[in-house]
Amino acid sequence: MDDTVATERDFTSRWHTPPNFRIAAELIPFKRAFPDAGHVLDVVRKDPETRIAILGGADPAVRTARSAAFRAAPLDEIATWPFRLVHFNLSRFYDGLLCDFQDQIMIPWRTFLSSQGFTWQRCAPTLFLSTHGSSSTYHADNSHGLVWQIEGTKTFHSYREPDRVVSVDAAIRSEITAEHPPPHEATDRQSIRLRPGDLAWSHILTPHWVSSESDLAMSVTISHGGLCHQGSYALREAALRQRWDTHPDEPWLTDLRNTRY
Repeated sequence: MDDTVATERDFTSRWHTPPNFRIAAELIPFKRAFPDAGHVLDVVRKDPETRIAILGGADPAVRTARSAAFRAAPLDEIATWPFRLVHFNLSRFYDGLLCDFQDQIMIPWRTFLSSQGFTWQRCAPTLFLSTHGSSSTYHADNSHGLVWQIEGTKTFHSYREPDRVVSVDAAIRSEITAEHPPPHEATDRQSIRLRPGDLAWSHILTPHWVSSESDLAMSVTISHGGLCHQGSYALREAALRQRWDTHPDEPWLTDLRNTRY
């Protein structure tokens, strides 16, 4: 089930319960002309907080050399390498590369949420860049995510009935994180293909992985910690917070930055 949510009423009735779903671009009209992916890559790769993973079957020594050269190598050369890149702190670029991101993306989105009766403790964007054939890890996030595909094509994979595949407790304990998803029936998988301008909703603590299908693909995910609608958490978030009540050393260590990209 990957039908498109196109109205505020549909969104408020679907946001808290899997499976994931596509969101009509007209519902959340991000009008910002985002910088070209090549330019974004060239700027972001030089930032010390950027996380880069060189992928593929190349010799380990080749991957090590590429990792060391990534921040300075020619862009056309990098584009031939299989890699994934993530940056969790885009505010570092709000004075330059993303100078109007707050006004044109974050404020309209937060205004939409507020107008529908939502509150939250954290609402922050994460940038993802990857080349053709690359994939994220198989993991579950401690947050709900609004996935915005900006350039290129990616496919967001999860399950139609995630509870049948992974228990909420296992996801909370991060027991599922792996480089690739486990064997499963194709009929159990839910795959949402995202082209430029497309939006999707990723539910908290649902296992997923993302594959890239373009020479260079770029997306932003706005993650939400403590998302609440008219005073109620999603059941999976309630389970997470119950876990934190009994393990007070765990909150925020995992919620502020999901590193399982």
